[in-house]
Amino acid sequence: MSATDGFEGNHGSPGFDALRRAMAENSEEPEGPARNARAEQLLAEAEKLNIPLAVIEALGHQLKVYNYSSEKAKMFVPFARLLRMWDEHPEDFDEYETHSLHWVFKWMTTGMLDQPHIPLAAMEKWLGEMEHRYRLAGHSERAVRSAEYSVAAHVGDLARAERAYAAWLAADRDSMADCHACELHEQGWWQAQRGRDGEALDLWAPVLAGEFTCAHEPHAALASSLTPLLRLGRLDEARANHLRGFRLVRSMESMRGAYADHVEFCALSGNEARGLELLAERPAYFTDDGHPRSRLDFMAVSALLMDRLSELGLGDRPVPGPSGRSWTAAELAVHAREEALALAARFDERNGTAHVSERARARMAQEPLVERLPLGVRAVRTAAAPLVVPPVPVTARETALPALIAEARRLSDTLRPNAVEAWAAVERAAQGREAELDPRDRAEIADHEAMDLGPEGAELFERAAELYTQAGDPGEALAARARAAYVRALAGEVDEALAAIAGPCDEVLALYAADGTGVPQTASVLMSRARILLRRVHETEDDGVLPEAEQAVREVLALVEGRTEDDVRLAARVAEAQAMLAELAARAGDVEAAAELFTGAAARFVAAGLPWFAVEYEARLAGLMHHLGDPAGTERALRAALEHGGPHLEAIGRAQLHLQLAEVVGGRGLAEEAAEHALEAAHWADEAGEGPTLGAWARHQLGGFLLRLGRWAESAEVLESALPDLSAETHGDGVVVQTLWWLGDCLGELGEHRESAERRLQAAEIARHWPEQHDHATLAHLAAESLGAAGLPAEADRAYARAGDLWRGLGNVHGLVRSLRARAWLALRAEDDGADAARERMTDAVRECEAALADGRADEEARQRLVTELAHTHRQFGDLLARSVAEDAEDDSIRAVLEEALAQVVEAVVVFASVGDDALDARTGAELAAGWLAADLSRPAEAAARARAVLDAYGEARDTRDDETARARRAEAGQLLELMEAQEG
Repeated sequence: MSATDGFEGNHGSPGFDALRRAMAENSEEPEGPARNARAEQLLAEAEKLNIPLAVIEALGHQLKVYNYSSEKAKMFVPFARLLRMWDEHPEDFDEYETHSLHWVFKWMTTGMLDQPHIPLAAMEKWLGEMEHRYRLAGHSERAVRSAEYSVAAHVGDLARAERAYAAWLAADRDSMADCHACELHEQGWWQAQRGRDGEALDLWAPVLAGEFTCAHEPHAALASSLTPLLRLGRLDEARANHLRGFRLVRSMESMRGAYADHVEFCALSGNEARGLELLAERPAYFTDDGHPRSRLDFMAVSALLMDRLSELGLGDRPVPGPSGRSWTAAELAVHAREEALALAARFDERNGTAHVSERARARMAQEPLVERLPLGVRAVRTAAAPLVVPPVPVTARETALPALIAEARRLSDTLRPNAVEAWAAVERAAQGREAELDPRDRAEIADHEAMDLGPEGAELFERAAELYTQAGDPGEALAARARAAYVRALAGEVDEALAAIAGPCDEVLALYAADGTGVPQTASVLMSRARILLRRVHETEDDGVLPEAEQAVREVLALVEGRTEDDVRLAARVAEAQAMLAELAARAGDVEAAAELFTGAAARFVAAGLPWFAVEYEARLAGLMHHLGDPAGTERALRAALEHGGPHLEAIGRAQLHLQLAEVVGGRGLAEEAAEHALEAAHWADEAGEGPTLGAWARHQLGGFLLRLGRWAESAEVLESALPDLSAETHGDGVVVQTLWWLGDCLGELGEHRESAERRLQAAEIARHWPEQHDHATLAHLAAESLGAAGLPAEADRAYARAGDLWRGLGNVHGLVRSLRARAWLALRAEDDGADAARERMTDAVRECEAALADGRADEEARQRLVTELAHTHRQFGDLLARSVAEDAEDDSIRAVLEEALAQVVEAVVVFASVGDDALDARTGAELAAGWLAADLSRPAEAAARARAVLDAYGEARDTRDDETARARRAEAGQLLELMEAQEG
């Protein structure tokens, strides 16, 4: 109920009316000191009117804005004055203000809990006063028992709290009971405090689903649900509730406690960086002292977050904190903890218990419940995330060199992913004990260190070759020299690499022929040559290099095939050679052969127990299958790549695979799974340091999938997070426009129409420069809709006019006509008399439809669409005329306008009928509208005929008999017919 409800004509005076309007306007302003100061001014103005009710209303308004702000402590003064006025002159209070006075008794009683300077005895006194006054007023004890429960729960008297809780639920609901949403939130909070998270979430379910809402719900319930959901492992719900809930509390100054719950969630879910962003958004929350209990909550979770950062080794990191100085995480942790415990001590001193301090300490001592819960929004990791790989098995003491060497050699001989790390562990353990290493050991250490260096490892490979020679293994020495040549090719020196590989190839073949080395070493050298030649293929446009590269690959196969036995290294050579042939086939344009070869190569790697090597080729296969128009094959390859990569995939590769899979399954209409993959893609892109590039693209996709699922708030958060990183240069202006477009759609669904219009106008401005103008026109039209919904008719009219010009330029009659109709309705709603302008624009809309039909160039389908558009325009014209009738007009004038409205609606019926059954529902809707207009014009027979026509229409259309629209039409027609027959009788 607003401050102006029910007051028209009471104590009427221009000054009082103006005061009420001013209070109503102030109620719509954002929470905060400015709104509070205005309420104080309005009270001063009310006192000048010499009308007791004006002062009562102004005091009530002041009390309410204080309650919904950070200055809650101020609300006790206006309440005390109101109560004194009631006791002295209850006749000065009207029904609404009498109800309001008793209603805010609850705020006073429980509000005292939040102020540690108010004695507990005073609270108990007020609780008794509330019970007495409610009984006198005939109210249920439900609100009283709820308040008693709050007092008992706050001080830690669990037995009394449970008794009061049971009595609260048992008492009848009446007009003094809190709304359903608030009651369910508090009941769920108590269950969560008692360790019953599942019961809490069951109680919150209807609030979270939007069945019960109020000014602060589901805002508070969403925040309260976060930690219970994390504890229960319901991570998807926790993520969604954070994104939805934070959006709701972000701008509400009075919800510091709920805001603290979101900071706590970040600290407990591995989202420390986002937690810092939240702290930075509300610096005043560190110091605002009008509501000590929520400040205690905020300082406690700030300490929790800072402790978490310190545990990650980031205690010296600069963080947002109270203004006036700079803070590190470690410094703020100390300060926030001291402030929280000092506040808790004040409450406990007042309460005579240790309950508040115990709860504060427990809250600050919490351990993370999830190592990392991706949210989909922009994130910068607070600590570097290493590649997730299985640990290198080592002995208990790294000094046991022989065991370390044996394990490293086992890993490298079987091509395990962490062989390089194992040899690094050997090198560390051998420092100062090099004498214990033989040349072979030192060769393998150097060899694997060079592998880890990539293109910079050539010199170290040469050193390994020397050591292999010293160890008496000339074949492995040649293999190391061949690897040195290959990394030169990786560095871009392909010709030099080819020159360097020639010698080792000749030497290893001669050595192999003389039984001086084995197949693995010979295959290694030949494979290096094939790799170098493949690099040359990739770096040149000359297809003449293909035969030489193919010959080199087939030499490897000729050597190795049939000899792999149990040697995984040789099995890997066969698989890699097959993949190289696939690369060459793709380069030659034989995509089908390439896909078959990649499939075989991946299968060989998996069969050899080396699935992580299959990932690169499965990713390539996915690209080829997409090129071949085989979405199912594309999806299989991507899923296999993710499965086979397992924990060995680098973050960037994981991000790319998830993003591609999101696009594929999204294309199949599986928006929920697509959203999961896009979420993973965004997370791994952030982990890889590619948040502004690949991560932004993933967030764009994620926002679109969430939009498709109707999860508007989550989508809006994600899309808003993506926008700062999206750019025309990196992602293309089409992606930027689509993101703004989607965001505008979300904001419109959330009722944030002004913001929706802003995003749509931004998108339209970019699209304005495109050669094709359809998107520009559509966005301008959508922006106009948002502006109209935001209560900005003048701006909406200009946007519709712009859209109309664009539609006309595109030859899009439908868009033009709809913009004209929208402008007509805007004109009718204008404060001044806009009926004439509205009529003119609707006339223009009819004229545009008729002109397009007269043109004769449209095909039959297009013509039918135009006919339908004309019928809708006549129908809207009739509705507009009927609504344009002024209540104070002369009877003859009213009748003339209704006659004109009826003529338009009848024309709509005729035109809809020409379309046939496809327009049945639209025709019967117009028929009923014509019937009601005929009834208004005192023509019962005509109205009854219209009703019978509707009943007959659905009687003939048997297949629509059980349709919801058909049922509604028949019911309305029956009602109209019954009324008209009664009149005729």
